[in-house]
Amino acid sequence: MNILFATSECAPFIKTGGLADVAGALPKALAAMGHDVRVILPLYEGIGEDWRSQMEYLQCYGVTLGWRSPYCGIFELKREGVTYWFVDNEYYFKRSSLYGHYDDGERFAFFSRAVVESVGHLNWHPDVLHCNDWQTALAPIYLLEERHRIPQLYDTKSVYTIHNIEYQGRYGSQVLQDLFGLNAGYMNEHMLAYHGDVNLMKGAIYAADYVTTVSPTYAEELQYGFYAHGLEGVIADNRHKIRGILNGIDTDVYDPAKDKGLAKNFSLKKLAGKKACKAALQQAAGLVENPDVPIIGCVSRLVSHKGFDLVNASIHDIMAMDVQMVVLGTGDWTYEESFRQAQGQYPGRFAAHMMYSGGMSTAIYGGADLFLMPSVAEPCGLSQMIAMRYGTIPIVRETGGLRDSVRPYSDFNRDGTGFTFHDISAHDMAWVVREAVDLYHGDKKAWQEIMKNAMSEDFSWPRSAKQYEEIYGWITGRG
Repeated sequence: MNILFATSECAPFIKTGGLADVAGALPKALAAMGHDVRVILPLYEGIGEDWRSQMEYLQCYGVTLGWRSPYCGIFELKREGVTYWFVDNEYYFKRSSLYGHYDDGERFAFFSRAVVESVGHLNWHPDVLHCNDWQTALAPIYLLEERHRIPQLYDTKSVYTIHNIEYQGRYGSQVLQDLFGLNAGYMNEHMLAYHGDVNLMKGAIYAADYVTTVSPTYAEELQYGFYAHGLEGVIADNRHKIRGILNGIDTDVYDPAKDKGLAKNFSLKKLAGKKACKAALQQAAGLVENPDVPIIGCVSRLVSHKGFDLVNASIHDIMAMDVQMVVLGTGDWTYEESFRQAQGQYPGRFAAHMMYSGGMSTAIYGGADLFLMPSVAEPCGLSQMIAMRYGTIPIVRETGGLRDSVRPYSDFNRDGTGFTFHDISAHDMAWVVREAVDLYHGDKKAWQEIMKNAMSEDFSWPRSAKQYEEIYGWITGRG
């Protein structure tokens, strides 16, 4: 099949979050299965010259966006069996950051039009258009308009993936015609209308031939208002075409046996190198070098839905245990300041690195013993999978992809891969942390067992790609 994957970011070219990892790995897995996969994304200023020097200019044209016809240039780069198309328009994409601009609605409406129109100019027929999150939510809607005008789109079907329903692309109704170029008929309850505004994600859910979420549990949770952020009725109305598929990770990138960022490589069969990684982490983070104390690592955006209210409330209970802790990330000032204070209160035992650092995150995955991820809501999560790949045992709340990817360990379930708790409770989280710490100190044989269980888990993309291939087959009639 010919598959066009539309995304607002893609690793290794440009990344702010998990969407980029998915966009970098899923198309590669589909291409390895024999499909012709093209990925289309904006040519941001942040995409470096090392990548730009490998691109080939194809052509340019004017995108039809309401009454405007802005310039659109297409550059191509081929890598690992996948063709990448970069949409060039410096007015929209030569910015210091990818998102958060006053005209994001217009910027990504332009991109969505470019996604749909480019196949006609490049004379390539996609069987499936796979769109992701609100930034490409208009593309399935524009496909409804253009599939009978652009021959290359005549029988193209669309899949829309919800990576995080919290960000929906909501704008005032006045943008519909002049800005997005859609007629007033789209402002109805079974398309874009949402409490008097335009909701792009809602429109995509109705317009797409199939909708996926990034984990089975998240698909279930979206039926409830707490998780669906107002779209629970829309999810219920479309539940016949919604399926949750757990994301994977790129096991070539995240491989402790080959990762050059580690102090020493190790593997499931040769775990000795992890001790060197632990010592290197303690040195780099400013912790006391002690091989016998467990290190709890945390790599995250420091925001409330990641569960940091729970961490704040129980931080002294955790530090009362025989542990060390290192937190890496940026976010709300309240959490950052709390962790800075903890570092001052527990010198050599608590390390607060309020920044983003790829090198430090690798050191934490490779050198920590436990990985804390107490999210209030987590559509999928990749960090817990990466941690397990490196033999770092996750402690997670049972939500979304965390529930689907971590099996709780106990004396009765010795094939578990981590530790879990259900309620949004600081007390419950601290209790489970203590269980994990007690196991670490009290039963080295069991600890080795859980490490091997975690490292044996298969989170590679081919498993998930086969499920996407199945959906593509259903909607195109080629299954």
